[in-house]
Amino acid sequence: MKANEVRKMSSAELESKLADLKKDLFNLRLQHATNQLDNPIRIAEVKKDIARVKTIIREQQLAGR
Repeated sequence: MKANEVRKMSSAELESKLADLKKDLFNLRLQHATNQLDNPIRIAEVKKDIARVKTIIREQQLAGR
């Protein structure tokens, strides 16, 4: 996910995307703990996506949107 893609989303879409990403991260951690995870790098990617979404949400809050 690119930052420009995230910036085009509305605040409601960002909140739902954040919730989805957190669920994905939980599931990935669960799979990792049970040795069922195929691609452990995916955990880091999801964490970075969560950080991107949170950053854009905060930028929008500071801008007053």
